[in-house]
Amino acid sequence: MGAHGALLLALLLARAGLGKPESDEAELLSEACGHREIHSLVTGGVESARGRWPWQASLRLRSRHRCGGSLLSRHWVLTAAHCFRKHYYPSEWTVQLGELTSRPTPWNLRAYSNRYKVQDIIVNPDALGVLHNDIALLRLASSVAYNVYIQPICVESSTFTFVHRPDCWVTGWGLISPSGTPLPPPYNLREVQVTILNNTRCNYLFQQPSSRRMIQDSMFCAGAEDGSVDTCKGDSGGPLVCDKDGLWYQVGIVSWGMDCGQPNRPGVYTNISVYFQWIRRVMSHSTPRPNPSQLLLLLALLWAP
Repeated sequence: MGAHGALLLALLLARAGLGKPESDEAELLSEACGHREIHSLVTGGVESARGRWPWQASLRLRSRHRCGGSLLSRHWVLTAAHCFRKHYYPSEWTVQLGELTSRPTPWNLRAYSNRYKVQDIIVNPDALGVLHNDIALLRLASSVAYNVYIQPICVESSTFTFVHRPDCWVTGWGLISPSGTPLPPPYNLREVQVTILNNTRCNYLFQQPSSRRMIQDSMFCAGAEDGSVDTCKGDSGGPLVCDKDGLWYQVGIVSWGMDCGQPNRPGVYTNISVYFQWIRRVMSHSTPRPNPSQLLLLLALLWAP
């Protein structure tokens, strides 16, 4: 094979995902993350502003908002595993980034230019029902273009420093009251400040009146003990984030709860730090599936004189 053929082969290998992994996948979170330039809820929350939470994603099932998510890199979105219990085909899903509303108008070309197809849904292999190991990664079919309204969030291997923090935030497009009140037009993202509880306190709250320990180490609770702030249906998969020295870190994923906004029943979140190594492993070793037409071209090149 000549030099020209070798160069073409290398390009095709790269496009097919058979060459070296992209740098943002091989080196998890090595790029800048956790920044936001817009500084200005979910049950008990208030309406947000576009760009205030630039990692926020809307996971759309057949073009309608279904779950929240968060952008980790140009190709990866973090969310909850239970979002895919009944709909696990990637072709059914898209990811909307950079928009304040969950229902962009058909003539909003900016929104559709920032809507990405899902190539793979990778659910944690130990996910069981809604309660346990409720975490999943989505690999996008194309690279995300960052701007002031679209930025990745940071994650880290320990959340110890965030326990008892009363100034963390959770965001989403879910129901806004325990009675099931839907988000009103213009369907804008809402934000609420929550307190992260330690698991001993959370299990005590959930044990009344039973004595069952429900909150495992892979989970944590956040909200308010009086139920004044909480997440609700439609917020699943969304991020709970905290500021640390000027950078924002995602600590939890909206997972489950007993109704919404109930006293002594704070929302339950997936503890991301428990799955930090799993996230690294998936992002570092998953390579894109090659396009069949590209493989045919590769074979033709390899057999060409």
